[in-house]
Amino acid sequence: MMRIPFAAAVGLVLTALYFLAALLAPLIAPYGMAEIVGGVWEPSSAAHWLGTDNIGRDLLTRLIYGGRTTIFIATAATVLSFTTGAILGFLAAVLGGWADQVMSRAIDLLMSIPTLIFALVVLSVMPVTVPMLILVMGLLDSTRVYRLARAVAVDINVMDYVEAAKLRGEGRGWIIFREILPNALSPLIAEMGMRFIFMVLFVSTLSFLGLGVQPPAADWGGIVKENKDGIVYGIPAALLPALAIATLAISVNLVADWVLNRTTSLKGGRG
Repeated sequence: MMRIPFAAAVGLVLTALYFLAALLAPLIAPYGMAEIVGGVWEPSSAAHWLGTDNIGRDLLTRLIYGGRTTIFIATAATVLSFTTGAILGFLAAVLGGWADQVMSRAIDLLMSIPTLIFALVVLSVMPVTVPMLILVMGLLDSTRVYRLARAVAVDINVMDYVEAAKLRGEGRGWIIFREILPNALSPLIAEMGMRFIFMVLFVSTLSFLGLGVQPPAADWGGIVKENKDGIVYGIPAALLPALAIATLAISVNLVADWVLNRTTSLKGGRG
């Protein structure tokens, strides 16, 4: 029977709770997302467990819906990032030669521009919608995944079992998905946890700067922005979403470390 370390178990529980709350947000939120139910920055009470925000909306409700938006965007952007970056990285390693050089130098050019600045420039001239946020975040972050995937694939591509597959006449699709991908999962899984948390911070930063999720929709970065003035008066409304981001980051990394250890111990090279 598989034994789960305590730290991994804590991470699994917290991560599951966050994702479950995101899925069930309309059922568990006590009020409507944009519903004004009290005064400005009311303290915690039986009616409002975490108090109210800067215009009298229930803060717990805003955090639940904000988590739903943040987790959805971060998850979708991470999937897009890994799908694009890993496939292109594996393809560059398998093709080699001038194709590898052209792709890698193009990625280097994109990576030379700070990601946040690049995103701010793009979003300042494009409509700021959820699909656009996912597209911009996912494609910009795919450059990091490309570099990792290519570096791992270059080492795997010279292994005996890959050479044997080439001699059998297997195509590039087989080489990438049946030979390289299974043996590259460990570093990719570890990186996926890190990239997911980066996406959470990325979308929160964009929202804090006004180019992320637009009101009245909620996300954790936007909630911090809306309530930041309350910090001066000792009102913790802006600190609660920051705490949510921190605990989500820790829990996901605990799970990613455990999965990495398991896949590393179970993975064996194909002979």
